[in-house]
Formats: sequence, C-alpha cells, structure tokens
Amino acid sequence: MPETVRPLDRYRRPPASSLPSNDTPAYRSTAFRHPTHPLVVIPQTLSEITGPVYGDGPIAPADSDLTQQHPNPPLGERIIIEGRILDEHERPVPRTLVEVWQANAAGRYAHAADTHDAPLDKNFGGAGRTVTDATGHYRFVTIKPGAYPWPNHDNAWRPPHVHFSVFGQSFLTRLVTQMYFPGDPLLSLDPVFNAIPSERGRQRLIALFDLDVTQPGRALGYRFDIVLRGRDSTPTGL
Repeated sequence: MPETVRPLDRYRRPPASSLPSNDTPAYRSTAFRHPTHPLVVIPQTLSEITGPVYGDGPIAPADSDLTQQHPNPPLGERIIIEGRILDEHERPVPRTLVEVWQANAAGRYAHAADTHDAPLDKNFGGAGRTVTDATGHYRFVTIKPGAYPWPNHDNAWRPPHVHFSVFGQSFLTRLVTQMYFPGDPLLSLDPVFNAIPSERGRQRLIALFDLDVTQPGRALGYRFDIVLRGRDSTPTGL
C-alpha cells in the first residue's frame, strides 16, 4: 500500500544531523555570523506553508541558458547540468523554481563585492533560473566555473561550484546549496564542502558526469538530482 503522508509532513524541519554546523572552525567566517544563543523555534503558520513562492514574472528560454544571455558567447568550457527535484519518497516536485549563480570560467563573480583580480567576462552574468516540468526535471546550459582564492586560510582556494536555490511548495521547503564537480582535488581541502558532517551527505553535493546529457561536439553533461527532505536529502550549503 502507498505510504500515507500527513499534510504537514512536507513542511517538517530537517534533522540536525544532516546539516552542517553553524559554528565550523575550519570555515572561519562562521564564527562571526552564527547565533550565539539557542534559536527560538517559531511555530509554522498558514501563510508560511501556503504563501506564494515566487513572482509572476515570465521565465524566458535564455534564463536557463547562461551562454545565450548576451550578444556573444562567454569564454570557457560549455557544460549542461540536468537533474530532478524530488521529495524523500522519490516523488517529483513539479513547477518549482530552480535558480543558479556562479563564478565565470576565470573564477570571478559578476558582482561588485568580488575583488579577485581574475578577468570579468562581459558576456557572462553568471545567473539563471528555470521551473521544473511535470516530472520534476530541470536543465541549465552554462560555463564550468573556475576555482578562486579566498582569505579563509593560507593559500585557500574554493573548488569550482554552482550555487543552487530550490523552492518546493512553500517558503519552508526552500533549499540553498552548492554543486561540485567529480574528481576535483580541491574538495578534500575545502572547509565549506567538508563542513557537511557525513560522507554520504558530501557525496550528494557532487554532480555525476553523464554521457546521455552530454551533447556531441557542444557540451559535457552533468546530472545533479536534488532531494528536498528525508534521510537522503541534499545538504544545505553554508
């Protein structure tokens, strides 16, 4: 018989054991931005579990193809990222907003706060969005981001990654996380990636190379499924 899911089960909070610690000494900036007192848990209200998730602005085809948003193609290795948004019962989450943002191929964000001396790419904004279809599927075309230095510790470098934001059926089911690439030697050195407490959780943040997603002569393909809840849920990014 199919498992019965109570209406509020979809909004329950994730278990603490699946989340990175807010105070992660190896990731130094957490010491300055995490709460120092126990959190006050506010009861969920009707507006939180039924409220609008995103606005009425139309999503254009170019929103999910970050290589087609400017007059000329961006520099770098073109890639395709595909996957499905699922709940803990492996059921698709349709018509949900998926957003991405990332550095360019040289490892620099198109943001005023990024002072890395790598070059900017006038043909790459580094942000995209799409809505999942009836099967929970999403797809982005983009450029593989570069690694970049950061001042966390001596000779520190962030591995190439893509930030994801996923909305489920309400504000309470939003997930913000990071996707990494397989075989990256920087992963073992990265305190953000290693803040995830379990190896199982860390592996859920690494995309899989997928020849079926790859387009011959055009772009390598990666598969990155995102699970919003449950034992196999995708961990949040710090």
